[in-house]
Amino acid sequence: MATKGNTGELKTRSSVSIFIVVGLCCFFFILGAWQRSGFGKGDRIASEITRQTDCSILSNLNYETHHGGDTATIDGSDSAAKDFQPCDDKYVDYTPCQDQMRAMMFPRENMNYRERHCPPEEEKLHCLVPAPKGYATPFPWPKSRDYVPFANAPYKSLTVEKAVQNWIQYEGNVFRFPGGGTQFPQGADTYINELASVIPLDNGMVRTALDTGCGVASLGAYLFKKNVITMSFAPRDSHEAQVQFALERGVPAVIGVLGTIMMPYPSRAFDMAHCSRCLIPWGANDGIYMMEVDRVLRPGGYWVLSGPPINWRNNYQSWQRPKEELEEEQRKIEEIAKLLCWEKKHEMGEIAVWRKRTNYALCRQQDAKLTACEMRNPDDVWYKKTEACATPYPETSGPDEVAGGEWKQFPERLNAVPFRISSGSIPGVSVETYQEDVRLWKKHVNAYKRINSIIDSGRYRNIMDMNAGLGSFAAALESPKLWVMNVMPTIAEKDTLGIIYERGLIGIYHDWCEAFSTYPRTYDLIHAKSIFSLYKNKCNVEDILLEMDRILRPEGTVIIRDQVDELMKVKKIVGGMRWNTRMVDHEDGPLVSEKILFAVKRYWVAGESNTTSME
Repeated sequence: MATKGNTGELKTRSSVSIFIVVGLCCFFFILGAWQRSGFGKGDRIASEITRQTDCSILSNLNYETHHGGDTATIDGSDSAAKDFQPCDDKYVDYTPCQDQMRAMMFPRENMNYRERHCPPEEEKLHCLVPAPKGYATPFPWPKSRDYVPFANAPYKSLTVEKAVQNWIQYEGNVFRFPGGGTQFPQGADTYINELASVIPLDNGMVRTALDTGCGVASLGAYLFKKNVITMSFAPRDSHEAQVQFALERGVPAVIGVLGTIMMPYPSRAFDMAHCSRCLIPWGANDGIYMMEVDRVLRPGGYWVLSGPPINWRNNYQSWQRPKEELEEEQRKIEEIAKLLCWEKKHEMGEIAVWRKRTNYALCRQQDAKLTACEMRNPDDVWYKKTEACATPYPETSGPDEVAGGEWKQFPERLNAVPFRISSGSIPGVSVETYQEDVRLWKKHVNAYKRINSIIDSGRYRNIMDMNAGLGSFAAALESPKLWVMNVMPTIAEKDTLGIIYERGLIGIYHDWCEAFSTYPRTYDLIHAKSIFSLYKNKCNVEDILLEMDRILRPEGTVIIRDQVDELMKVKKIVGGMRWNTRMVDHEDGPLVSEKILFAVKRYWVAGESNTTSME
């Protein structure tokens, strides 16, 4: 712990347990100085940036004066904060809704057992998931793309299983990722450049991509060079920790599978979808998986399929599969693509590229057509069953009009008015409210930076916004140094995730009464706007906070913006969770009932016996 003497000098008992009692700016200064980077080295960048921080910025805080009393007054209880104990060490990589043992209770047909199956209330853990011994803060980007500390994900199986495919190598106390893959042994850059000869990856027109069955997400890692942001997903299966490796590398990824339920993304979200030996049976079940890709692909978007069965004539022997089986597999894929009215743009070697038409007028003359999905909201997907039907295009007024709006280049599209807003598709969201939201979040983020000056220094690579709204928090932070997972709560009054994608950002639907589809310790910074007001009386506040703790890295940061009553309840609970906290006033002054709670998760690992609450 740290205590403040008469001179204001901080005295630290432990480099990994810092209790801040001076201004929060000093809090982040000390954090930057002590941050474990790689192998316990101080984060010099963070230290230098915070060295110049004005630690007096919070000296005038006095929220109690304006909003009455302490935690006991707010929650009606004089009880002390509950101490949350560490979970057993066996839970270091616990993924509640993709638990391997629970998965075995569900049918294997259509990958149902690899989908989300969350524990019932009586089986939920009410403890803190520990980090593995030796855990180290990931390297800064772009070094993290190529190197991951072994202690953070100590699983060597992929180094053996994928040894000849250039996925991952174990070198001393780090994993090295050479940038290869099963389908691109010459490296991801060479593979991406081949795609760029067909797909406009170099001019900002293609910005959002979906990588199905991503492995360790090397495609997404190297697409960042072209300013393309990729949502990668793969199941938690025998390829232990592939999504965990992706996130440790600083690449967006979630645990997921294309199976019996719809993907948790809105319609018309992605400029490009990709599968490289992803083992999805595209031609099976009447093409239902290709139809689901069609739903999330923008009109004019691209679908890339590389590996079996493409070019089966030359490869069936090396693939050790009957040529008749491969021929039939490709025939079915070609047939479904034609029914979806996709145009085949390219096939060379083992890579094929199709393009979705820009509007349905180009498909009206087609003899054979798929059954259109019944009139329903194509964005209402949470736990909804996949259907063998084609999602209708948005209406157009002419054959040359792009359904869903003309594509804009990135970064122009980041703050341009999205089509869903200009067309009036979302009630209550006008051009004026959108522009005001952009302005407001620039103001909020600037205020955050005055308190935590290392937000955009590169210290925080993986960022989550738990209640993303129109995506303006992420837009205000936009930088090559970081990316934001924009989460749209399934109970939100307005579903605006499609707007977020139109802005060239990525996100996902989620219900915060359940665990998120990720491994522990995968986010550096979590931002939560009004999440506790939104979920009030919907589910247990403790469960939400324990989930935030599970997915937050040691020494990661949380910023919670909410009504003061909710924040006081939260502050009391996290007092027993090994978080250091400080509440600050709204940037417009102490009379505003909305406040901001800043927190940093302390560094601790499996096997440590230190207590959770502050002394």
